[in-house]
This record gives sequence, structure tokens and C-alpha cells, in this order.
Amino acid sequence: MEPHEYASRDAIGLRELIRAGEVSPAEVERTARHALDLANKQVNGLALPLFSPALEHSADGPFTGVPFLIKDSGPVAEGVPFAMGSRGVRRALARHDSDLMTRVRAAGLVTLGLTTAPELGISFATEPVKHGPTRNPWHLDHGVGGSSGGAAALVAAGAVPVAHGNDSAGSVRVPASCCGLVGLKPSRGRTPCGPDLGEPVFGLSYEFALTRTVRDAAHFLDAIHGPGVGDKYTAPPPVRPYAEELSADLAPLRVALSTEAWSGVAVDPEVAAAAVAAGELLADLGHVVSQGSPALDWEDVITSMVPAEMAFLASTFRQAPRPPDPNEMEAVSRRLFEEVADLTVYDLMDAFHAQNRVSRSVGAFFTGHDLLVTPTLGQLPAPHGTLRQDEPGQTVTGWIRSIFDYGPFTAVFNIAGQPAISLPLGQSRDGLPIGVQFVAAYGREDLLFRIAAQLEQAAPWRDRVPPHSVRGLA
Repeated sequence: MEPHEYASRDAIGLRELIRAGEVSPAEVERTARHALDLANKQVNGLALPLFSPALEHSADGPFTGVPFLIKDSGPVAEGVPFAMGSRGVRRALARHDSDLMTRVRAAGLVTLGLTTAPELGISFATEPVKHGPTRNPWHLDHGVGGSSGGAAALVAAGAVPVAHGNDSAGSVRVPASCCGLVGLKPSRGRTPCGPDLGEPVFGLSYEFALTRTVRDAAHFLDAIHGPGVGDKYTAPPPVRPYAEELSADLAPLRVALSTEAWSGVAVDPEVAAAAVAAGELLADLGHVVSQGSPALDWEDVITSMVPAEMAFLASTFRQAPRPPDPNEMEAVSRRLFEEVADLTVYDLMDAFHAQNRVSRSVGAFFTGHDLLVTPTLGQLPAPHGTLRQDEPGQTVTGWIRSIFDYGPFTAVFNIAGQPAISLPLGQSRDGLPIGVQFVAAYGREDLLFRIAAQLEQAAPWRDRVPPHSVRGLA
């Protein structure tokens, strides 16, 4: 199998070739390793050398033989070191698999490496001092978003068809938008978060992956969804496999469209136009589209996020066998550990009350609408250095406000818990990807997959290939 042939297939396409005996899992892995080497030289998306051998996995799962990557976001796979993108986190080793990783292995995915992330995962730019910037295969001078940036860059470049990501404020959807991918944030409680964590970032963080096609996202969710043993809560189970939703009938939906950020920050006209075009396409497909969005107080969004992120990260490191060296951390990270000392139980309770207000408002909105359409990001993929996590003098709140000025549309649904997906429906005049976000009511991933499949057929993006892709590098 040649690298360009491999890179032209999504995960299900590779799986079908393997099942038909047209290619062996060993041949796919050899090609994937070559493709990863080619792509990584361009995009700098790997946090470590490739695993040799690949991590153990089932020989009889729904994705057996399909290459996969995990994110440097904390302990994921037993025996695999992690650093959360930081020079200050040293000799950290996962003592056991996460529940998600147990399911990844059971699915037969062949895990080959660890992908880059910004330090502590608190940026919409994957440019950690530890690794340097991860580059966008659509334009190497532009960023890939964050925090699942290495995963997005390598999937977009054709190195693997699917890669692990997680999303605490947009960290799957933002890189998907920057790199022209499908990025789903599931409903709260849909995917497992244990066993070490019961409520990551107080319920604001969600595990999933980045893919190039809607069907890969649906099949991946089928493979990994459902509660882990002892999970605090779980989303209602689906009535049938998500992959079956891709061909299900779809009655006309009540769709609300908004291109205005709740914060009031200006949205790039090309980005807004992509969302408007998506709304027009939905109307052409028979859906009822009108202007509208949840009524939100933006300060509630900031109050929801900042203390939760600070308290979660600080408490996580407090439990670590080896605390990080603050002298080796970036400026915003150092400031986080300084400011958290002044955080009080009243600050956390204020955050929980703000989360409740956001959740009630968004929940009420979906009693009268089936779908909300917004831009994913507020801007085009930013040039490297736009978001400077190592710039001294910033406060944590100021930093969060700055990244939310860049990406003002995603965090609301981490707070409120609804499923949201970014689809690569637009391109700028200069050829940069533009994602459009679709949000459904809590527990309605089925509806998102139906609408995503309809849009993928009506406005296909699969043959849109970045200039720096394995399909062109081999």
C-alpha cells in the first residue's frame, strides 16, 4: 500500500480493505508509520517518537488494524509517558489505562504515537515551548487550534484517519475548524472519563476524537460510548447504533442561526458568511431556518470557566507523585499556580451557580429549537504567535478572555452539556478551512449525525486536500 493510497481512505475505508483481505493489518501499520514520518516533518504534531511496537489491541474489534494516536493530555495508556505539553512535567507515566483507552484497545485501533498539545491544554493554539508550534497542513505559517492540535494536524495531513482528542472549552471543535476536519464534542456523560477522574474540569471536559468523515465519527462513538464502572452520571443510551443514523430519514428541523458572539467580539466576515451559507443550505434541504440563539450573560461563561479550570489543574497536580517545576512552565501556567492560592470555596460556588444559569438558558432554548448553527471559531486560523501563552504579565482571567475572543462560540456547550459538532463546510479566499458548529439538545447525537451526513452529501469536503498532505508528499 502506497502512502497516498493509505491517506485517501478514512478509518472505515481502511477497515473494509483489511476485512476483504486486500491489505493486511501489518502492511497498513507499515504504511502508517511512513505516512506519520512524512507528515510530522511538515506539521510537527508528535510529542514523542512513535511507539515500537504499537500498543496492544484486539485482533477482533470494529476498527481492528486502523492506525490511531493518543493526545498528550494526561495519563491515557498504561506505561506511556505524558507531559501535558510542559517542560515542567517530568517522568510522568500512566499507571493504568483510562476507561477510554480500554475501549480503544478493544475496538482494535492500532495506537502508534502521542500528539502535541499546548501546555496544560489551556490554549486554542498548539505552540508549546516544549515542542514548538504545530503547523497547519493547509498553510504552515498558521496554527492548528488547540488543545487537540497535534491530533488535528496529523489527521488533516493524512497520517492517520482518526486520533484521540478531548474538549474542555472547544479543544476538539476548534482544531477541527482550523484543519478542515469533523470534530464532535459529545453530550455530558456520553463517553467515559474514569477511572482516575469522576468529573473532569467539574464536568466541562469531554473525551472523543478528530476524523475526516462523519461516518468515522459515528462508528468511533459506537465503539467507545457508555458509562464506565462507577461513573457519576451517564447520558441516555441511543436507541440504535449511531452509524445507522447516517442513512436515517430526517424530518424538517427547527433551525436557529446566529453569527453574533455572546461576548460581543467581532466575527470575521468570511467566517460569518460560512455559517450563513450553511443555514441557506439547510433551508434548501427543507429545514425551517430563522435567526436566534440562547440568551446568555457572557460574564457567566467566564465565571463558569476560570475557577473550574484553575482548581481542577491545581488539584490534579497536587495529587501527582512529582509536582511540576513552575520555573520550567510557561507564563500563564505559572500565573495559574500563583492565583489558585487565593481561590476560595466561594469562588467555586460562584462558578457552579454561573454554570447553572448558562445550562438553564441553553436548555430552555432547545425546547423550542432542534438545532443551533454558529461559526465554530470567530476568526480564520491564526498565524503562529497570535496567542502567546508564555508572554509575561497576563492574568488567568485575561488569558481566558483572549482565547475566547478568538473562539467565542464553543465553551458555552461545555458548560451546558449539549452535543456539538464542527463540520468543514467553508474555505477562506486564501484556502484556509472554516468550520461551522451545529448544536443539538442534550443527548441528541443521533440528530447531529443525521444532519451532518446530509450536509456531507450535499456539500462534500472529502476531496478537499491540504497542500501539505501525505497524498501529495509521497
